[in-house]
Amino acid sequence: MLSIKNIGTVGKRYRHLLRYQQIIGIILKYGFDNILDAMNIDRYIESGLKLIPFSRPHERVEKLSRNQRIRMALEELGPTFVKMGQVLSSRPDLVPMDLIAELSRLQDEIPAFGFDQVKETIAAEFGRPLHEVFLFMDETPFASASIGQVHRASVTGDERLAVKIQRPGIRKTIEADLEIILHLAGIMERNIQEMAFYRPVKIVEEFAKTLEKELDYTIEAANMERMAAQFLYDRTIHIPKVYPAESSERVLTMEFIDGIKASDIDAIDRAGLDRKRITRRGADFIMKQVFAHGFFHADPHPGNIFILDNNRICPVDFGMTGFLDQTTRELFVDIIHAVATNNAKLAARLLCDLCDYETQPDMGRLEKEISLFVSVHLTRSLKEIRTSKMVNQLLELCAAHGLRIPPDMFLMMKAFVSVEDVARKLDPDFNMLGHAVPYVTAAKYRQMAPGKVAENVMHIARESFRLFQQLPSDTMEILRLVKQGKLKLAIDIQGLDKLMVHQDQTSNRISFSIIIAALILGSAIVINSDVPPMLFGVSVIGIAGFVAAAVMGIWLLVAIIQGGRL
Repeated sequence: MLSIKNIGTVGKRYRHLLRYQQIIGIILKYGFDNILDAMNIDRYIESGLKLIPFSRPHERVEKLSRNQRIRMALEELGPTFVKMGQVLSSRPDLVPMDLIAELSRLQDEIPAFGFDQVKETIAAEFGRPLHEVFLFMDETPFASASIGQVHRASVTGDERLAVKIQRPGIRKTIEADLEIILHLAGIMERNIQEMAFYRPVKIVEEFAKTLEKELDYTIEAANMERMAAQFLYDRTIHIPKVYPAESSERVLTMEFIDGIKASDIDAIDRAGLDRKRITRRGADFIMKQVFAHGFFHADPHPGNIFILDNNRICPVDFGMTGFLDQTTRELFVDIIHAVATNNAKLAARLLCDLCDYETQPDMGRLEKEISLFVSVHLTRSLKEIRTSKMVNQLLELCAAHGLRIPPDMFLMMKAFVSVEDVARKLDPDFNMLGHAVPYVTAAKYRQMAPGKVAENVMHIARESFRLFQQLPSDTMEILRLVKQGKLKLAIDIQGLDKLMVHQDQTSNRISFSIIIAALILGSAIVINSDVPPMLFGVSVIGIAGFVAAAVMGIWLLVAIIQGGRL
């Protein structure tokens, strides 16, 4: 597991000092010094860091938008930050929608590492040298990214393989960066009220979980095998074969795909392939994943979709996948049906059931905006509707009402938009929404099928019966706890912890002030009473009292100034 737990001592670790300098220097470079000032960064980072001069470049970047500067800063900060930006571009529940569009443009380009390191990794993973694992491996990678790179290889000489090898030391690099990021996120959440709403600490924790999965290639291998099982009997879809014996946590060996990228229209035409058929099959691929299986490829951009002979679709790179359980899929279908029938009241209620929120939205206002959304988008012919624009406006509508779309649902929406973008390049007349209608209709009919209704009734009956079975014993247990005086009522008032901390600080400062005042008054009385010992005719005890009061007063003043409460 990625280690980011020992964050309390991060400021004291010399090994982070230079990296802190680099990170803060880049933050300053892109004009975010106001954030550092608001964070009171000097209070939290070890004093040794203050001795390192930070250069503030003369050429500023104010002409760029805030979101552009965030993207450029992440790219300059390196692989961990780039990967964090890419992950967050799929999390509208964690970051604002206007920033998501910019984060989607992040470039994941990094030089390849040497072949000697490739051999060391393979030897460490399999316990034997490369030539005993692979008959042949090309020393030059044909693809390279922040986490790993891919080489052509062969085991028996008859097959062509693609071997993804993890970058040496990437886990330690990511762990060090994550510790710093989590430390800064905690400071930001405590000091900047506007940022606290977006829960930066939770963002980093969620990112660490996602990155942990991406660093384990066995998970990607499992994703590929699961997808292959879903389309086992579908000859229009080809999923690359995984070679488990030559795969591990840091090495993934799969079938090499020699196809045409879906974005290369000229190559598709030269190969004599049918673009319209490819478009329909690509759309069928995403529809079946979402409406039939629930498990889907979450990053079907043009570079991850290859076209093979006989117009077959071949997706690659299964590092990012999503899953919608049956309940969520049915809820999604119900929302589509409610919107399509212009039932804004039902659509608003179902949307709230689907999303997370902290405070109940204004249902009347939400219904009105859903009605407006329907009138803008669904009064046109299906051919005129653009899924990407409709999805973006739906997400903006949710954000305006404090509704957080579940991450996998957002991934599914992004997958739809990506497929539509590819489809319209292949076939400008293709109607994505029109193609989806039969799948939505079939899903709705499945919900109302007699067998499904009977299954739901039986489930409700079983749960109700279990509830009635447990009710007497649970009631007796509650009464027993009441009699013994052990029943406790826990009330969690949001924001009370911070209020208590501020109250504690205020009480401490008042107590401190009373002590200072007492020292001053007592010292004055001692001096006036000529209490020995005497120095130049003045009581030494009185002088000591005044000095102590002065020191404590300065200490209190500094604490108040640092807290920004003067």
